[in-house]
Amino acid sequence: MHAPAPPSSVDLPLSAPPPPVKAPSPRPPPPASLQPESPGVFFSATAPLGTSHRRIAIAVDLSDESAFAVRWAVANYLRSGDAVILLHVRPTSVLYGADWGAVDVSLPIPSAYSEDGFGGGDADSEAAAARRMEDDYDAFTASKADDIARPLKEAGIPYKIHIVRDHDMKERLCLEVERLSLSAVIMGSKGFGSTRRTSKGRLGSVSDYCVHHCICPVVVVRFPDE
Repeated sequence: MHAPAPPSSVDLPLSAPPPPVKAPSPRPPPPASLQPESPGVFFSATAPLGTSHRRIAIAVDLSDESAFAVRWAVANYLRSGDAVILLHVRPTSVLYGADWGAVDVSLPIPSAYSEDGFGGGDADSEAAAARRMEDDYDAFTASKADDIARPLKEAGIPYKIHIVRDHDMKERLCLEVERLSLSAVIMGSKGFGSTRRTSKGRLGSVSDYCVHHCICPVVVVRFPDE
């Protein structure tokens, strides 16, 4: 008898190593309209497009006329389901910004922030003083906007304070109105700058511009002493 042949070895192909796992590429940041703090997110949660809820902006310049416009809107215009943006355009520079109308800022000039109190510092100290003044003005703006918004809070109306910077207040207001797809914008008849005489009375330069250029209805509220 022949002895059984020993089993022949078979070379099995080696399994290919798993492909390297590619790290996921970072996702781009969401557009500005979808940022958590943006008015777009606020409106989507409170007054989404395609519903009967209205998206209303009240344009304010921190003057008494703007405060009255907010009180008037709460008493006469806003209704259940409305979502409100308190829209404020802050100048790009405290010293060289837009016309602020009747508001009294009452902030010291940058030289008051220098070490000697006479503005005699170098360029770096002057720049630091200007930054501190900008920060102080931002704090003043936020505090004043909170005060103006108090009637909305007391009435239980959902609102968001939206502050943007631009050197041209009237044009930026119209751009924000279009970007946010607003149903209407409410503003005071004066307080946004110099006034002009029209066939229908006196309008501020900003409110007059918005009446003619905003894509949504503009409600101009007359201050009681006009």
